[in-house]
Amino acid sequence: MFFGTQSAIQRVARAQAVLAPVAAVLGGVFVGRDAALAALFGGLVALAVSGVLVWREQQSMRHPEWDQHRLFRLFIRAGVERMLVLVGLLGLGLAVLKLSPLPMLLGLLLAQFGWLAAAQGRKN
Repeated sequence: MFFGTQSAIQRVARAQAVLAPVAAVLGGVFVGRDAALAALFGGLVALAVSGVLVWREQQSMRHPEWDQHRLFRLFIRAGVERMLVLVGLLGLGLAVLKLSPLPMLLGLLLAQFGWLAAAQGRKN
């Protein structure tokens, strides 16, 4: 295990942390302040979902003794947790905060491009 290296999922989270404010700025420039807040919230939702994955990855790295079955259960649990976080935060943004749906989902989409940015940033 290399403690100085950064995992692919951590690179994605960093890229999403950069792309979330970019989504807010683009929303603010083209539509206005409300769209900027909604786009920022969407980007932060994507970052939170990736954060769950980073957390579960770090948990599995701390336990090298875990067998394949336990890691597979952790993988399934992480998928369910990520879906619940996504639905819960989007529901919060739509129902409680009354954010505009289109800019919020566009912010989420732009932050999801962090997966592509991280993949392109790591060329072997």
